[in-house]
Amino acid sequence: MKRALVTGGSGDLGGAISEALAAAGNYVYVHANNNIDKAKELVNLIQQKGYKAEAVQFDISDQAATQAVLESILENGPVQILVNNAGLHNDAVMAGMLPEQWHEVIDVNLNGFYNVTQPFLLPMIKTRWGRIINITSIAGVMGNRGQANYAAAKAGLIGATKSMSQEMSSRGVTVNAVAPGIIEGAMIEGVFDKETIKQMVPMQRAGTPAEVAALVAFLASDEASYITGQTISINGGMA
Repeated sequence: MKRALVTGGSGDLGGAISEALAAAGNYVYVHANNNIDKAKELVNLIQQKGYKAEAVQFDISDQAATQAVLESILENGPVQILVNNAGLHNDAVMAGMLPEQWHEVIDVNLNGFYNVTQPFLLPMIKTRWGRIINITSIAGVMGNRGQANYAAAKAGLIGATKSMSQEMSSRGVTVNAVAPGIIEGAMIEGVFDKETIKQMVPMQRAGTPAEVAALVAFLASDEASYITGQTISINGGMA
């Protein structure tokens, strides 16, 4: 049984990804920072279905705290599937963006990615099998007004994905990015109404967390062993 960590597993998208990976037969660590109770609820649901999961809590932007938890996880063996899903946005047009808005988004979305990923790499390489899936965003591909900080962080994940894939491929580790568009859940509530979505998305609807999770689960499987260094958009035809 392979072990997987899903950061931001307590959210709508992270929760769906955690369930999909558990259903595929992996032992899943469901990460949360503030919403640990929600992560524990999800773990209970996964366990009731007969699958394996465990909730873990840490702030990915805090390197020392992250390192401490990851070391305890690695005591039980390598994690071979990593989904970097945790993230946040704090929007403002660049001309009015406060320094703390910029740094908070970069710290969580990009520095947090480093804090979680780097400690797992050597143990993963030793197994000669690994899957790293970085959840970026359509904003990182196309940009988005009022989200220069978020777009910069998500574009940074795409660049890191391409570089890491070149470093890791010969070790049997694939590294890919998934770039969702408008996906149902708390992140879009109060931001996009149905009419706006119809105008923006050629498929005229928001995607579902389950649709993104299915793609992630495939990329984490043996069947996806020849796919690496890619940014795969899942956005209903927006770009």
